[in-house]
Amino acid sequence: MSDQAQTHDETERLIQSFLGGEEPPPPADHRSGYVAVVGKPNVGKSTLVNALIGHKVAIISPKPQTTRRRILGILTREDAQVLFLDTPGVHEPKQALNRYMMREVDAALKDCDAILFVTDVSRLPTDEDQRVAEHISRLPQPKLLAMNKADLLDPRDVVEHVAAHEALLPQPQTDAATEAPGQAQARSAAAIFDLQTSILTSGTRGDNLDKLLNMILNTLPYGPRYFPPGQFTDQNARFLAAEFVREQALRFLEQEVPHGIAVAIEEWQPRPNGVIYIAATVYVERESHKGILIGKEGEMLKKIGANARKEIERELGTKVYLELWAKVRPGWRRDDVWVARLMGAGA
Repeated sequence: MSDQAQTHDETERLIQSFLGGEEPPPPADHRSGYVAVVGKPNVGKSTLVNALIGHKVAIISPKPQTTRRRILGILTREDAQVLFLDTPGVHEPKQALNRYMMREVDAALKDCDAILFVTDVSRLPTDEDQRVAEHISRLPQPKLLAMNKADLLDPRDVVEHVAAHEALLPQPQTDAATEAPGQAQARSAAAIFDLQTSILTSGTRGDNLDKLLNMILNTLPYGPRYFPPGQFTDQNARFLAAEFVREQALRFLEQEVPHGIAVAIEEWQPRPNGVIYIAATVYVERESHKGILIGKEGEMLKKIGANARKEIERELGTKVYLELWAKVRPGWRRDDVWVARLMGAGA
């Protein structure tokens, strides 16, 4: 093996250091399955998933539509493996990017074993919440309601808000007298009918996360581990690096600019000194946005790069040299070809 190939292999092992090694077989009562995490934009889905897993697998920001594609987060315990599918916020798809995002939601719902519906309990439900509820109510999977952002809920509003949110996803009713033979057994196996189906949570403060996780586990079938212990996501390091850059752009930029940003990793080169050189292009839709992104004397782009580099280094466990370039791609969010290209540009 050449020195370059050996260095590449060592780098790949470093990048994938969150993957586990050999594992003992799971117990006979081991549960596993996919959980689609859905809800309207900005209800804290990604924060909740990160908190449940105990590892940052999805970027977060206070701006809506931060998540643009399905993000797999993996939680492995001795008795279970929960595969969370964090999804974009459900909204009306008006552009190619929005249509792409909604296809990601539909794919997660199609593939999942259970659905976790997340709402913002600090506010009364909106028409958007109602549309999500109506959509998932037609699906056969067991459903749970996480009334999130409980840390922001005014104590005076608890009774009213909880009742309103629980009404979005009423608990299924059954009549034992009219059940056909075998129905009661199936209902018990599904567990969702017999257990609590809604709970107040806070992804930021950690309220009721253990209880929510137990509720989720009771909806999942018995099954094997699909991923080794220690693996927290199936997203590769290039994708994570691109997302960390976009997260910092969302953090520091205002108005419409961050929503029109996409990040493409152009070069990923391990160097002999152990530093990984990463070159990334930050795309915007307008020339005026490019100027805002770069900032006076390049200060804004430097700030975004410096903070993103820290996140990337924390994830990879090694030094990184990150170089960012700004480029205009007019109207890319309305172009199906460019949406597909840029959504996979970190891979």
